Amino acid sequence: MNNHPLKKIIIVGGGTAGWMSAALLARHLIPTGVDVTLVEAAQIGTIGVGEATIPHIQNFNNMLGIDEATFLKETKATYKLGIEFVDWGKLGESYMHPFGEYGVPMGELPFYHFWSRMKSMGENHPLEAYSLNIMAARADKFMRPIEDPTSLASRIPYAYHLDATLYGQFLRKFAESQGVRRIEGKVIDTELSVETGFLTSIKLESGEKIEGDFFIDCSGFRGLLIEGALEAGYEDWSELLPMDRAVTAHSKVIEDPKPYTIATAREAGWTWRIPLQTRIGNGHVYSSRFMDKDAATQILLDNLDSEMLTEPRHLAFTTGRRKSFWKANCIALGLSSGFLEPLESTSIHLVQEGLVRLIALMPDLSFNPANALEYNRVMGLTYERIRDFILLHYVATQRDDTPFWKYMGDLELPETLSHRMHLFNKAGHYVHYEYDLFKLDSWLAVMEGQGFGTEVYNPVANAVDASALQNTMAQIRHAVSEITRQMPTHGQYIKHVTG
Repeated sequence: MNNHPLKKIIIVGGGTAGWMSAALLARHLIPTGVDVTLVEAAQIGTIGVGEATIPHIQNFNNMLGIDEATFLKETKATYKLGIEFVDWGKLGESYMHPFGEYGVPMGELPFYHFWSRMKSMGENHPLEAYSLNIMAARADKFMRPIEDPTSLASRIPYAYHLDATLYGQFLRKFAESQGVRRIEGKVIDTELSVETGFLTSIKLESGEKIEGDFFIDCSGFRGLLIEGALEAGYEDWSELLPMDRAVTAHSKVIEDPKPYTIATAREAGWTWRIPLQTRIGNGHVYSSRFMDKDAATQILLDNLDSEMLTEPRHLAFTTGRRKSFWKANCIALGLSSGFLEPLESTSIHLVQEGLVRLIALMPDLSFNPANALEYNRVMGLTYERIRDFILLHYVATQRDDTPFWKYMGDLELPETLSHRMHLFNKAGHYVHYEYDLFKLDSWLAVMEGQGFGTEVYNPVANAVDASALQNTMAQIRHAVSEITRQMPTHGQYIKHVTG
């Protein structure tokens, strides 16, 4: 029984994280009588670089009852079927990490065992030929999945490229329509209870004091509450992932948008290209240990494929996470909670995951420590699993052509990652860990795509008759090809949906 429910929740900071928090809490808590207030200072601004997403964002929008067509119009969004990785395994090579699975289920074993058996039989059709997402992306095609579960066309997981600033504004309108109160002001101080060490209020530059029962820190890298007031501590991962700088710029749209992100490995990091309806988002993530600001900026500018619309913007960050995401009566979300480079588009998802976990573990005024303990355990594992997957891209490679890539090749890896890589490469076995965001087919895409695959397959796959297996695999390739052929182009589909 929740006999002492929270009465007032204060969110500090706007932007994507703040307004995602306000929108979801408005949906779930305002109807129960909880007051939700968001405090932000317009002059501080937001980072707004989380422009590529993963399919889980659909669940978040659905929880709010958001209409997709309206969402696409308001955020200038496009569809996303996956990410193309260029020059990651070897210079001159590329592959795609698609959303969704390869092939179709075939008995008890994962599909790739049967694909590996086909290779051993001399059938060298690429893994990409069995992915509808990849083949559609390569053809600049798109459609949403159909409802017929017997068709491969029912299995098209997708996400979006969006303007993160516009998404925050869109969610603000939603949250305020649901009863969230917004206060304009800069937080300059906090007050803690002498007895409990809990936050009791925040003080604004205007002198106004705002009291609350529970606080959500969306103040960005500063961590105004979680670190500034509560000193939660930070776990620095920059030895494993030494990228600590980014430079970004927008450029002009010159063609219909592609339904995928492009991530190209560079001398000391990587560049991104994210196509929206009205502009292209570009960025260069790099390590300042191996490259200076001017050289990094020049690489970004040299690789723009259209006219630049904004001056380059520079960001600095430290990869890692809070030691405690939830401390006392405060949780940190977004950049306040930690930072993982946007290589696999996880920034917005981590906000979503934190909010969903908070809803599941919502405290009352007694603040049972078990809630925070479990929240910190789950979010810590979630961050670590994503960290390992991002690190995989840098170490499952044959690149050693610059000091940066040599450094990455000499890293001592976390045991969780080295074990996974060893078992897959040597035994063809995929290891699944608790709270893995990226599942088998994602790991398969990166390892196979970067030349770290396996020739080993489970001998149980030999139980399938060879000619029957060849026929089944041919049927899958044909279905993928035919559905792709019939799809509209990505640009046509966006126009159809948005009117």
